[in-house]
Amino acid sequence: MFDPAKRLVAFLLMAILGLWAAFYTPAQSTVIAQQPTGSIPTVTGTPAGMIVRVNIDLNFEIVKVYAGPSSYLYPSVGVVLMGQEIPALGISEDENWIQIYYPGVPGSAAWVYGPYVTIIKTGRLPEVSAPNTPTPASTPTIDPTLAAAFIDPVTPTRLPTFTPPPELVVPTFLPNLDTSNRVPVGLLIIGLGFIGAFGTLISFLRGR
Repeated sequence: MFDPAKRLVAFLLMAILGLWAAFYTPAQSTVIAQQPTGSIPTVTGTPAGMIVRVNIDLNFEIVKVYAGPSSYLYPSVGVVLMGQEIPALGISEDENWIQIYYPGVPGSAAWVYGPYVTIIKTGRLPEVSAPNTPTPASTPTIDPTLAAAFIDPVTPTRLPTFTPPPELVVPTFLPNLDTSNRVPVGLLIIGLGFIGAFGTLISFLRGR
């Protein structure tokens, strides 16, 4: 059998160890990490200057912007919304197009048609020359062999020969003859008729 004194001592030691384990919190060590070196990027705002607003009385909600001051010579590079306010950079030589700040395109500049916007900040826009018109990436060519496969051959036909018409004969009329010394035809007919009637009368009388 165990000694009661030893058992009491063992119980007290186990109680002390349990209390120490319950209330003991290990100290947290501080880790010093190396800070990264380098420059922190800064955010720049839009260019300061004149501001234009897209008109709200348009029949469409978006307005196309182009790479240059023309909708025929330059491609469309984006759109702006009705009522949107945009920094203006300049004006075209004919004063029909406004150059605006448009990030995401080469040079961060695009062109919008002047009647579609209203200048809401007073000032004079500088005149900006139009950029060079873009050249097509490739010139389309047609393979003559491939084109000939879709074109029906045309057999030349001989043109009909032309026979000139006969020469036109223009009739000519004789000049009027002088009939002042001739006996009228009517008088001659009346005379012959009178002679025939007289001969008929004589034949009738001789027959009686």
